[in-house]
Amino acid sequence: MKKILSICSVICILLTTLAAVSCSDLDLNESTYSSKELQFSDFAHVKQVMTNVYGYLGSGFMAIGGKTMLDCASDDAVYASYPDPVRVFHDGSWTPMNTIDDVWGRLYAAIRAANYFLENCPEDFPDCRYNDDYSRNMAQLVNYPWEAKALRAYFHAELLKRYGNIVIADRTYSPDEVNNLPQSSFDEAANWIASELAEAAKHLPDNYSGDYFAEIGRVTRGFALAARARVLLYAASPLNNPSSDAKKWARAAAAAKEMIDANTKANTYALQNFTKGMHTESRTVIFSVRENASNAFEGANFPIGYEGGNSGMCPSLNLVEAFDMQDGSVFDPVANADALLDPSRRDPRLAAYVLSNGDTFKDEVLETFNGGRNGQPLANATPTSFYLKKFVIEKTSFTTGSIRTYAHIYPLYRLSEVYLNYAEALFEATGNSEFSGSLEGVTYSMSAREALNKVRAAYGMPEVPSSSAANFRTRLRNERRVELCFEGHRFWDIRRWKIASECTKIYGLSITRDADEVCHAQKVVVAEREWNDKMYRYPISDVELHKNTGLTQNEGW
Repeated sequence: MKKILSICSVICILLTTLAAVSCSDLDLNESTYSSKELQFSDFAHVKQVMTNVYGYLGSGFMAIGGKTMLDCASDDAVYASYPDPVRVFHDGSWTPMNTIDDVWGRLYAAIRAANYFLENCPEDFPDCRYNDDYSRNMAQLVNYPWEAKALRAYFHAELLKRYGNIVIADRTYSPDEVNNLPQSSFDEAANWIASELAEAAKHLPDNYSGDYFAEIGRVTRGFALAARARVLLYAASPLNNPSSDAKKWARAAAAAKEMIDANTKANTYALQNFTKGMHTESRTVIFSVRENASNAFEGANFPIGYEGGNSGMCPSLNLVEAFDMQDGSVFDPVANADALLDPSRRDPRLAAYVLSNGDTFKDEVLETFNGGRNGQPLANATPTSFYLKKFVIEKTSFTTGSIRTYAHIYPLYRLSEVYLNYAEALFEATGNSEFSGSLEGVTYSMSAREALNKVRAAYGMPEVPSSSAANFRTRLRNERRVELCFEGHRFWDIRRWKIASECTKIYGLSITRDADEVCHAQKVVVAEREWNDKMYRYPISDVELHKNTGLTQNEGW
């Protein structure tokens, strides 16, 4: 797959000569790359260094093994092709010596790159004062340190949700220091990250429209506030808040509210129907990563039976059953059995995100029944009877002579997530889905249920009615599952909620077609995954433990 680039780097088209800063040589060697003096000598070179920091951002499309998405390791999907790159998560072979999604080294390299920029970026270029573009360049330069600080916090947050206790690297370290750095607790790290993001948000613009050549994909106030809201939500969740401290939930609610209020004032983002904007710069997306034009994602996920298709990530029946009926009622697999494979009677997101037997795809009717053109027993055919549609660009072509490829946009933060974060945090802080009023010095005029229903309204879905606290929690978590599916959230949600042990049985459909061409579907178990509570955290690899004697392995590993 082609190198993943942030949208900023795509727009800037900066082919930087800068290499990632190493632990042992923080001053790059002029004979190998370029000297520090040259890198920070003028605006063009500084922009290259800043672009290098952005270059560490990655999308989630092919994040695991370069083949598939993290969602395959949750109960939302299974991987159909061979070999299965996510099996290490759940087959019992996951160890500090046999790691998966091991991003420790890469993310600390990203943090070093951000620190390198922050510690060396000049405030001005006096020798360029009379250049025609001086004022415009200075307007950009003043934001760069805050962009770097926000990205540094984001990289720490990505480490935090995986490993729990991490090293806060707020500066560059000498070779002697870097091998003896102690870890901070989850709360210490979360508080530091939240503080960094809050400070950055004070200085970052709402958008870059009309400035900097109208560049997109750069860190904004929205990025910083959305990232802060997510970090504090995770910190308040059962995995990281075993005492159920309501003040942590209140703090998370206040952070989400701050983002919503700031956006209401700036009118930068909108709660829009994401099914119509997955492949564009939709206003519901706060920050995204763009991949160069490619057909790799489609090649990995087009159904078997289509040219170039290798199946790959296949949605589970568990997920399909989570989509409500069109009238807003909860899908009942018994009472609504005839609507199981009829997306027209379900939440419209189902038809946009999942391919089912009988759907039309690339002008052909999908046949996932046993013996069908896209079903078993074909090699790599979906075991669940479903194929991925979300983010897949149907117009992609593998036909010789008319190959068509497209850029792909992976959302890191969306406005709907912030509303769902707000709803969850405010509800858990108060135990009341209808609460409005003052909490910990913050006044809330929008209740948790109202926030949830604003997300649903974007798709024309009826409101979730007032109900018991237990039922509202179920509906809220289900809405999050549906709205954010295949965006990397479910894997982390079942961990932070500490329900992963309940999500090990993965279901699909076995569909047969009789002589009258009538299809009959039977629910079947397609996978039973191993779970151990130590898996709530990633193991730190033995390689990293050997390099840094100050690290302590996570419990159980």
